Amino acid sequence: MLWIPITVAAAACQVARNAAQRSLLTGAGPWGATLVRFLFGLPFSLVFSGVALLLMPADLQVTPVTLAWAALGGTMQLGATAALLTAMQRSSFALGTAFQQSGLPFAAILGLLVFGDHLSLRGWGGVLLASAGLIVLSWPRTGEATRDWTAAGLGTLSGFCFAISANAFRQSALALDPAHPIPAALVTVAIVQAMQSAGLTLWMALKDRRSLIAALGSWRVSMGAGLFGALASAGWFIALALSPAGPVRAVGVVEMPMAALAGRRLFAERVTLRQWLAGGVTALGVVLAAFG
Repeated sequence: MLWIPITVAAAACQVARNAAQRSLLTGAGPWGATLVRFLFGLPFSLVFSGVALLLMPADLQVTPVTLAWAALGGTMQLGATAALLTAMQRSSFALGTAFQQSGLPFAAILGLLVFGDHLSLRGWGGVLLASAGLIVLSWPRTGEATRDWTAAGLGTLSGFCFAISANAFRQSALALDPAHPIPAALVTVAIVQAMQSAGLTLWMALKDRRSLIAALGSWRVSMGAGLFGALASAGWFIALALSPAGPVRAVGVVEMPMAALAGRRLFAERVTLRQWLAGGVTALGVVLAAFG
């Protein structure tokens, strides 16, 4: 049962990383805030993977299949992170985190259509319940329809991209070494972050140099985002190596109340009663689907 505290720790680190990234949005913009997660997290990921290989030697084979899945997952994760941060900016930190849970129904549908995975009746009930909760959660407030629907759309897009990236990362790690899942997972994180850091830094140097300079200039906050991002990624991948994805996703719902508390303390955001109730329905749906 070691995966349970690891999952809770990963969720807490993810909330801390998202908070650090959100604080960079004003100066660095969504792409600059996205970059720091990968660029400043890469040194930590390299250390984590190096330690894992020392403690658990493995015969890792980096093949074109490994790199192709890593590239697909990394690209989807870049877009998902930028969309999530923008959704948080346009709604709230807690609601952005809740919208991210839309990755669950998308993952279930993609699993059925692409990989032939099947959920039980309870699992599909959870998917419908989570989807209903997200609809209520994203329903616009009076006079703010455009802003709210934009945030909901971006949050849903984020969940869709995260669903694709999660499947791609799993396939990349399996292609790297299915016999040693923990070191393979951590090395996969390092490979993906190296690709993301190089690609996004080059693109921003050509297209958005001001945001790149702002992200690099805020190195203290960026370093914190990188550290917590690397810890979160390591935790999620290790938990998935020790347990099926369903239970891990269920325990990971603890991120939602963590984000609500962080949003209130760090950004003076308040969550309405309707949003609390809808968030609870969404969380229940995620748990039912995860164990389905």
